[in-house]
Parts: sequence; C-alpha cells; structure tokens
Amino acid sequence: MAPERKLWHDLKKNTRSILFNRIENLSGIGMPDVLGYNTSGHYFTVELKVAKGNKVNFSPHQIAFHKTHPKHSFILLRVDSQSTLKLVPGSEIHELSTKGHAKIFSIADDWTGVREAFEQVL
Repeated sequence: MAPERKLWHDLKKNTRSILFNRIENLSGIGMPDVLGYNTSGHYFTVELKVAKGNKVNFSPHQIAFHKTHPKHSFILLRVDSQSTLKLVPGSEIHELSTKGHAKIFSIADDWTGVREAFEQVL
C-alpha cells in the first residue's frame, strides 16, 4: 500500500468520531485530499503528506489553496522513516514548504491529539 493511502486508512481508523470524504484530484488542482465533518457540525480540510527526511513537497496550487483558506485547513504529516505524526494548521504551509517539518510547530503529534483538534473546529 502506498504511504499516503496508508495514512488515509489510519486517519479513518483512529478518528472514528469524525466523518471524512476523500476528495478526488479531479475536483480541482490544489484541493486538499480530505473533507472532514465533526460532531459539532463543522467542516474542515486535510492535506495528507508523507515525508522522507525534513522536506515536505507541495505543489504551488496546494500552497495557494492553504494561503487563501487559512482557517479550518490542516496538513497531516507522517515522517515515513520515523512514523512520526504531525498535525499542522494549513496557515503554516509556506513555512512547512520552505523550512521543512523539523522546526514547525505541530498542534498534535498522536492520533488522540489529531482527533481532539478536529473535534474542536468551530
């Protein structure tokens, strides 16, 4: 299974209180991978990324999406070599794309924290 696909399956398995829909790339370039809907009735988007090393690759369209939609957007990152999990606000995409993930503040670093962050979206 491809690493990003595994991350998608792990996301669904570990955040069962959240409803998720996978967004196909045909819907628009730069559109995040996942649309989430929490128990409070609020939507949010999640870009799934798996990184090897510190660098995280984004297309210019992905960066533009998160810059124009800074609220209720997230980047869920798994560092492949360490299985480290990081949830980063979408508003941090420029820093993440230029500096890498090592120095970026993560709002959650385990599945419990990821689920809680998604449940708190208002």
